Amino acid sequence: MPGTEVSDPNYEFQDIVRSRKKELDGVAKAGVILRPLTWLLQGVFGLSRLLGFERLAYKPLIKAFANMFDGAIDKAFKDYTPKPSDLFICSYFKSGTNWAMHTAYQIAEHGEGEFEDALDVMCWADCPSPATTAQLDDARQQERSRSGLRVIKTHARAEFVPYNDQAKYICVVRDPKEVTVSSHFFFGKMLFGDLIPSVQAWVDSCTSAGAIFHPWYEFTAGYWNWRDRPNVLFITYNQMQADPEATVRQFADHIGVELTDAAVQKVLQLSSYEHMKSIDHKFYPGEVSPFARKGGSMIRSGKQGNSGELLNTAQQQQIDNWNRDGLKQLDSDFPYDEQFAAQHQ
Repeated sequence: MPGTEVSDPNYEFQDIVRSRKKELDGVAKAGVILRPLTWLLQGVFGLSRLLGFERLAYKPLIKAFANMFDGAIDKAFKDYTPKPSDLFICSYFKSGTNWAMHTAYQIAEHGEGEFEDALDVMCWADCPSPATTAQLDDARQQERSRSGLRVIKTHARAEFVPYNDQAKYICVVRDPKEVTVSSHFFFGKMLFGDLIPSVQAWVDSCTSAGAIFHPWYEFTAGYWNWRDRPNVLFITYNQMQADPEATVRQFADHIGVELTDAAVQKVLQLSSYEHMKSIDHKFYPGEVSPFARKGGSMIRSGKQGNSGELLNTAQQQQIDNWNRDGLKQLDSDFPYDEQFAAQHQ
């Protein structure tokens, strides 16, 4: 079970490890109890697919998960004032969050950061299972940091994230077509399991007001409005992939950490796809839903521009049109066509 066992009995975050194990064990037990319901729902959803009303059948289940995330986001930062030591990684789900988070963490640790589970040393403030992660009021992450900075992960829209000009923010945005593909694979293991909707039903859900984590364009427009603030770095997944070394240096400069060339290369290696894939278990949250299937992973392919592996041209255009129109409705001048719309494959 990811993140629930450590080899070192002196590991500093044993309390979080125990809390995480208790939480995931409880979910696993619930999964056994609910297995007959899972089989029943599989039949209902399969029949709805054949009869042409799959999206309607799935709506209550997707709404339940969306409400779970909404509830966590709504209370995540209540009465919290960011500190100068806080470094927020703000990204829509399945948008390179862990890549940006780990890169920033290793920069803050000068390439010497170690952990058994990423959420021991990086707080996911709006996690719907708070028992599985470090908390905002846990001072250990900042106290042990070589730079004095601590990393905070959030999928919350800008309106829910407290802004302080003394804190640092890195906002990452990815092509929503790639987000749709990545999330379908990911949620097919970690959340929905065998209940995952068909690709078309998933695309329809992602291009609706009831999308899990809300529409992509709402998230993007909110942080795009922050882009000119000196303590905010707005960056796309494509930019990060185009030049990883430049990304490391840009992150370091933004958060005010001086790295030697050797440290830059070490951070680059530790944040590479190959290395992060080799320690995937340190990022994967485990089976956090009673419907989940075993064997999931956090890091899949790490590629860009390959949404055609799962989506046909009509589905890609559906996602483009939905988000382009949504940005216009919000009067956002985020350059969608320039960044993402021409990447149908």
